[in-house]
Formats: sequence, structure tokens, C-alpha cells
Amino acid sequence: MESTALLIAASLNAGTVLAIASLGLLINEKSGIVNLGAEGMMLCAALAGFATVVHTGSPLLGFAAGMVVGALLAAIFGVLVIWLNTNQYATGLALTLFGGGFSAFAGTSYVQAKLQPAPVSGLPLLSDIPFLGSALFKHHPMVYVCVALTFGLIWFLWRTRAGLVLRSVGESPESAHALGYPVRRIRLLSVIAGGALCGLAGAYVSTAYTPLWVEGMIAGKGWIALALTTFATWRPARVLLGAYLFGFVTMLQFHLQGMGVNVPSQFLTMMPYVATIVVLVLISRNPTWIRINMPASIGKPFYPGS
Repeated sequence: MESTALLIAASLNAGTVLAIASLGLLINEKSGIVNLGAEGMMLCAALAGFATVVHTGSPLLGFAAGMVVGALLAAIFGVLVIWLNTNQYATGLALTLFGGGFSAFAGTSYVQAKLQPAPVSGLPLLSDIPFLGSALFKHHPMVYVCVALTFGLIWFLWRTRAGLVLRSVGESPESAHALGYPVRRIRLLSVIAGGALCGLAGAYVSTAYTPLWVEGMIAGKGWIALALTTFATWRPARVLLGAYLFGFVTMLQFHLQGMGVNVPSQFLTMMPYVATIVVLVLISRNPTWIRINMPASIGKPFYPGS
């Protein structure tokens, strides 16, 4: 029972990273913008957050630094694709390549530095419940922030006028423009908000989840987050559940190794990525289901004068 509780707890922690980044990408794609630069933004934000905590000792400042860096890189991406009409996919890939190279170069002096693991006290009273306390209620506060963020985004997208406008921009930017809404500015704001959440996820990885800096430490989580938005058919609640599922697959490899299961470590390491591919293949078998839920203008440029 105790090992099962630890597996659940580890899955929630691992899934939190993916969920925060995926929620940011979901905001982007709801406005019609595809940002393939999540991996690069998360790497730069992870370095910024780690360096900030090293020099200030404040995890909150580290999270803030990661969000600022993620938002800044996303703003650059947004200006390029929204105002200069560069290709969204090529620009996003360029951002990922830049983030990987720049973080590796700028982070060389932080490779040997380490942070003290953040103390986790858990939720009062609830953390003392047998099994459930260890599994669900003894986590870093960011785990609970992620859950609150998910429900907040659901309320924003489907219960507020601003959320309705954002979704209308993603469905038909021409109609939104005809009604007088500043489509480009709305898209830029959504891209910046999504970049800030990707930055928060990156900073969480380097300052709390694994409190150290290593080149390429995001290790494909940005790409899995991109796949997760499609897997969840652009629904925040499904994003959260899907993130926990991927977190479970990721942590299962360590759990099996701890149990002495005689499986090659390389096979266990590739399990999260195999799961990503399998899920995308299964979803692609029903294109109608994706088309019904997908924002109609996703990935398509918008020209106000046309």
C-alpha cells in the first residue's frame, strides 16, 4: 500500500509539469496559434528560475523569473508570427533550437550548483489520512496550484465574456475582426500567457521537481505537452487527467525497477514517448472527433486587410 501511495504521489508530481505547460499551450491554440517552441521556452525558464533561486534563495522569485522569461520568448514568437506573418511551425521549431542552445551555453556555470529540496508539509489534517494522505495531500504547493489553474481556465473559457472572445478568435478571426475585436492583440496576449505558463513549468522542474540544473533537463516534456493538448481535445480537465496519466507512465519505470522487475532500463525509459505516439495514433483514427473539438483557425495566419 505504501509503495502504491508513493507511485501515485510521484505520478501527480510528474504530471504537474506537463499539465501546467499543456494548459499554456491550450490557451495559445484556443486563439488559433500553434507554438512548437515549448521545449525551448521551458529550458530557458528552467535556467532562469534555477539561477534566480541560487542567487536569491527565494523559490517564489525563481518561479517569477521563469514566467517572465517564458513570456518574453513567447512575445518574440508572437510578434514574428502574428505581425510579421512568419510560418508558425518553423518559428516554433527555431525557438526550441534557440532555447536548447542558449540554455546549454548560459547554464555551464550552474551545472555544479544544487538547491536544497523544498520542504513539503502537506495539507493540514488531510495529510494524516492513511494512504490518501501520502498519495494526494503531501505535495509541493504547485501541484494544488495546477489543479486550481485548471478549474480557473475552465471557468474563464466557458463562463466569461473574455473567454468567449478568445474562443471566437480561434474559431473565426475574420468574424471577430468584423465585430471590432483586436484579433492580433488578443492572439499576442494569449501567446504571452501561454509562454508564462510554460515558463512556470520549466522553473518548477529546476527549482522544485529536480532542484538542479543539467543541460537538456526538460527531456522532451515540451513535446509531450504539445501532444497532450491534442490528446485532451483542447479541454482543460482532460489535459489535467492526461498529464497525470503520462506522469504515471513516466514514474512506473522507476517503480518497476524498485520492485526488481527484470526489464531493460532503456525500454522503461522510452515508455512515456511510446505512450505519446500510441495515443496520437489512436486519436488520429477518428479525425471527425478531432475536427469537432479543434479550433477552426488553428495554425492559420490572419491578415486584417484581407
